[in-house]
Amino acid sequence: MSDKLNLLDLTRDEMVEFFKEIDEKPFRAPQVFKWLHQFVADDFDQMTNISKSLKEKLKLVSEIRGPEIITEQLSDDGTIKWALKTKDGQAIETVFIPDGERGTLCISSQVGCVLNCSFCSTAQQGFNRNLTTAEIVGQVWLAARRIGALRTTGKRRISNVVFMGMGEPLLNFEPVVNSCNILLDDFGYGLSKRRVTISTSGVVPGLDKLIQQADVALALSLHAPNNQLRDELVPVNKKYPIEVLLPSVKRYLDDSSASKKVTIEYVMLKGVNDTAAHARELSRVLKDMPCKINLIPFNPFPKTRYDTSTRKDIEKFGEILIKKGFVVVTRRTRGEDIDAACGQLVGQVADRTRREERLQRKEGKISVKTVD
Repeated sequence: MSDKLNLLDLTRDEMVEFFKEIDEKPFRAPQVFKWLHQFVADDFDQMTNISKSLKEKLKLVSEIRGPEIITEQLSDDGTIKWALKTKDGQAIETVFIPDGERGTLCISSQVGCVLNCSFCSTAQQGFNRNLTTAEIVGQVWLAARRIGALRTTGKRRISNVVFMGMGEPLLNFEPVVNSCNILLDDFGYGLSKRRVTISTSGVVPGLDKLIQQADVALALSLHAPNNQLRDELVPVNKKYPIEVLLPSVKRYLDDSSASKKVTIEYVMLKGVNDTAAHARELSRVLKDMPCKINLIPFNPFPKTRYDTSTRKDIEKFGEILIKKGFVVVTRRTRGEDIDAACGQLVGQVADRTRREERLQRKEGKISVKTVD
């Protein structure tokens, strides 16, 4: 494994410090930074406004190392899913979703997920480690290389980036914040604050800290209108229950210029959280929260115990909320034929949590060995 510094790991300020350390003029740092992220260069020799001597020095001490593509799948609806190899040989998944002039890239922040949401396919794979800044930003860098970067095509193919792939972003705080700042940087990808979204299951300490370091749009994976049900669906709720979580979200919105409304994500599970009573309870819980509600039809995966709510029940649920004054959108499922839909992303995870093993033992599929 290379011991050279991967320049994709650096924010612009960190790039300036790096250039000082190698006795180069700081103004060269933004030039290289732009080549990395606006022209998505993968070779120092491509940088035409950089001197030959600087190129040679950079080659000696640094590198541009993006993720390696394992597979690339194209859905009938235009969605693209990449399985990407990490530096230690595991795999994560990244999804590009085109929609007219809008192109949304869904990126991962962890190898697997440390949380154990019961309806999520990613969660069933367990967790190995956090991704580095280079591995997070590298997903955007790679996608831009594959579908066309702004500087090379004159058209912004990736208009939005959402941290809704594998992992809980706020449990990988510093690399996620650094990645956000690279995405927002005018010398980086130049995205507006409203077009970068962090989706969290409700890690309150990270949420309280986030606004001080990265002002971006916010989405909350709520999925239940009360603690008893949410404890089952989103177990982190046991640590940060709804009455603690929602005030934290409100504090974020009060201080944010990017996110004046939170997107409430609510996966519709047949007979579990999709009744009229649940809808009315949700309206009471969110009555003082500036929000829009995103109803997400559940995407089944092998061995899940859940079913998708019927269209009729989803429509009824939404109508109740709309009558209560909420903005409600039912998400259109994209990329389902290549398992790229919400909750379906699965990598190759060397699970440090041994989650699957514990589950099988609980179900009696693995016998416990005893030592005489």
